[in-house]
Amino acid sequence: MSIDAVVAFFLLGIICQLSGAKLAFSDGLYKSISMFLMIAIGLKGGIALQQHLDIALLKMSMFVILFGAILPLLAYPMLRYFGDINKINAGAIAAHYGSVSVATYAVAIALLEAKNIQYEAYFPLFVVLLEMPAIFTGLILAKGNLSAVNVSFIKKELVANQSILLMAGSLIIGYFGGQSVEKLSPFFIELFAGVLALFLLKMGLVAGKQLSSLRQNSLFLICFAILMPLLGGLAGTGLGIFLGFTAGGVALMAILGASASYIAVPAAMKQSLPEANAGMSITASLGITFPFNVMLGVPFFIALGQYLVQ
Repeated sequence: MSIDAVVAFFLLGIICQLSGAKLAFSDGLYKSISMFLMIAIGLKGGIALQQHLDIALLKMSMFVILFGAILPLLAYPMLRYFGDINKINAGAIAAHYGSVSVATYAVAIALLEAKNIQYEAYFPLFVVLLEMPAIFTGLILAKGNLSAVNVSFIKKELVANQSILLMAGSLIIGYFGGQSVEKLSPFFIELFAGVLALFLLKMGLVAGKQLSSLRQNSLFLICFAILMPLLGGLAGTGLGIFLGFTAGGVALMAILGASASYIAVPAAMKQSLPEANAGMSITASLGITFPFNVMLGVPFFIALGQYLVQ
């Protein structure tokens, strides 16, 4: 039995945190690595769009946006009626599970490329698109009306959101940059796996901290944070097959459906739903779902994609 070397750094981070090892990892380095990954993902998508931008891709994008808006509607009833969580917190958590984790996507890309599994190279476009619709749906569910989504929110939390700006901007640069983008490849493309390993080491440290708070949360929240990725991933699998993706593409669509945001959505919820319990959402998405996906969810959906698409 073997484990991917990149994923192993995530486990190393958890072990360091739980063992009490004082591993220095500055916030500045973490932010720089995060920016690197978002730019690299955007550039790769932009390069792919040079060859694939057409009406068919625009139609796919519409289905992906709809998918992101619907996922919170799947999570909300479970949180509200089975978990007995109030409307505000249920809407906030549901938004996290309709949006995406760029880190989970990056892990999936690394594993697919390590296994030489082909996938549609324009998937970074879908990552960008899936950051937004779930936030709208979550706010509407939490507030019960459209007034929660105002012009100020759109400007501050969506248009000016760092992850959206960096990925969308890099995607545009990759698309319009033509052959000049190739000179960036030695840094952003070839070093991707190594930088991702450092990022996962930091994520392991953070996840290790979140694990200590699980004792303070209900069994339901833990079960939800495992069940929802499976349901979202299966829904993404169905969408990938419907859209005619390759085995790798079906796997990526499933993994996007299975992932949960812990960067863009928490920032948006802090602005528009300050009364929501942010700790509950972060514990579920980062403390439970992210480790589950890295260790089990991503390999499972890659294998499922290969099985279903021969």
